Amino acid sequence: MASISLTFPDGNAREFDAGVTPAEVAASIATSLAKKAISATVNGAHHDLQWPIEEDASIAINTMKDEEPALELVRHDLAHIMARAVQSIWPDVKVTIGPVIQNGWYYDFDRAEPFTPEDLGAIEKKMKEIINLRDPVRTEIWDRARAVKFYEDGNEPYKVELIEAIPGDEPLRMYWHGEWQDLCRGPHLQHTGQVPADAFKLMSVAGAYWRGDSDRAMLQRIYGVAFLNKEKLKEYLHFLEEAEKRDHRKLGREMDLYHMQEEAPGQVFWHPNGWTIYTELQDYMRRRQRAGGYVEVNTPQVVDRKLWEASGHWEKYQENMFIVEVDEDHAREKAVNALKPMNCPCHVQVYNQGLKSYRDLPLRMAEFGSCARYEPSGALHGIMRVRGFTQDDGHIFCREDQIESETAVYIDFLSSIYRDLGFENFRVKFSDRPETRAGSDEVWDKAESALLSATRAAGIEPEMNPGEGAFYGPKLEFVLTDAIGRDWQCGTHQVDFVLPERLDANYIGEDGAKHRPVMLHRATLGSFERFIGILIEEHSGKLPMWLAPRQAVVASIVSDADNYVVEIVEKLKAAGIRAEADTRNEKINYKVREHSVSKVPLILAVGKKEVEDQTVTVRRLGEKHTKVEPVDALITALVKETTPPDLR
Repeated sequence: MASISLTFPDGNAREFDAGVTPAEVAASIATSLAKKAISATVNGAHHDLQWPIEEDASIAINTMKDEEPALELVRHDLAHIMARAVQSIWPDVKVTIGPVIQNGWYYDFDRAEPFTPEDLGAIEKKMKEIINLRDPVRTEIWDRARAVKFYEDGNEPYKVELIEAIPGDEPLRMYWHGEWQDLCRGPHLQHTGQVPADAFKLMSVAGAYWRGDSDRAMLQRIYGVAFLNKEKLKEYLHFLEEAEKRDHRKLGREMDLYHMQEEAPGQVFWHPNGWTIYTELQDYMRRRQRAGGYVEVNTPQVVDRKLWEASGHWEKYQENMFIVEVDEDHAREKAVNALKPMNCPCHVQVYNQGLKSYRDLPLRMAEFGSCARYEPSGALHGIMRVRGFTQDDGHIFCREDQIESETAVYIDFLSSIYRDLGFENFRVKFSDRPETRAGSDEVWDKAESALLSATRAAGIEPEMNPGEGAFYGPKLEFVLTDAIGRDWQCGTHQVDFVLPERLDANYIGEDGAKHRPVMLHRATLGSFERFIGILIEEHSGKLPMWLAPRQAVVASIVSDADNYVVEIVEKLKAAGIRAEADTRNEKINYKVREHSVSKVPLILAVGKKEVEDQTVTVRRLGEKHTKVEPVDALITALVKETTPPDLR
């Protein structure tokens, strides 16, 4: 029999017979390793312990200590174990597919009756029984005809359809967990007992069309989460509880910030409280941009398709654009326009008005640009993912030799703003050329090299994010981490040699000749809508005082204090503090609870004693104790506290 050479992680190599399995390799090393083994990594690919190795290769035996492969296997095996449990309880249920997803897995079932929360409990119990059986997992390669007959005989039409969709030359791998069988590429664990029985939980049931086709059967999708130990599961469930408490959609209702409705999908109806946050944030950004040397412009929202064709958006981005047809004076053909999905081509039009000299560069141009992009209805998510939004958009027109310095200036600008908004740290990703793009490889080589060099010169070593650049140039993505560890990609910075060429932008150089400027696209917050959603969730609705829509409510304890309440509110307003009076005929505990739910940072209670002493009783959001303070001293302190960070 032919022999092969397997090289281990320590660099040593050993000879084995061709066709040796990783399980046999593990057993040749140590009996204890053979018991602990869960899979192998062969030439960098995840490999089942039962799959034969036919050629020379590098190999590493994985155990539960190898977190990445272990999690994949545990979650994949749990998908099979769950499907087995469902069919054990309800034999008539048809199974379809069950992939691993982030933090867990799902499996789609065809069942006439809907699964209930009680059913999920029964399935979990049966899954633990299956795990405790420690049933062996085995695999075989079958030909297509044998597999189709097997599933036809078993009345599993979805599996038959899956086989028909697999290319004819691809082998069909069949897996058994005990006596239960599934069509699967693998790999899997050695036996069901290797799955931690106390580290998974079934979470929910949702509807899902077979193969994502709304004309096909509606299936039931059961989601589960799994980790390698119960402590990790407990941490994740706590994380979900925190995320639910912080959900901007829930807090948006409680704080009366905005609403959304069917007549305008993916677009926001801002209420007075929400619009106050929006305008305060916009005013802050406007001041910062002016201080940073930007000129502010405003450009049309509806633009003729000719500009989008010239810029390349019509070809590369049309599926995300809202098209508007207009009958211009009963012309033979309707004029075709589009709502702008981004501001870049319009900014070039502003730049192109009048002759520009090298002395005019860099020209930093900013706009709070209202944009519209088509997002599938299923992707919409509160104000985090919308169809109509406003960007704090900016474009820096500069010479090629200014890319490095302008990138460094922008990173400092962005860092300072993030600090002001409570985000001390962020990560930077470098996204290079996507598959669909404009411009030659030579231009992309130049743009990627310039941006990467500029980023490193600014003291940042970015994470690589291959293929995720914009269609016109590479970009930096600035990723914030919030209070519960979630990542949010917000700011971007892109180098673009393509658009100035396509839209004929130029400047007169020192040599008196025309040159193309480089266009640096940048957004700091990104979409105002999304960033406000992030802020709400970061702070659990308890926004910094300067951003809070209602900074103080003055509430009467007795009706005799009503006039004093109004007097205090007027003083607060005169000092620039957003204050309201609450003189309703309700108990003070009721008022405090109501305003606390709506996240008013400061509740000032006023009764007879406060009127006599010219004081207020101060209760801060989230604090149980109160403090009696003189009104004038409190107002002096609040003026500092409510001042935006750039004006302090």
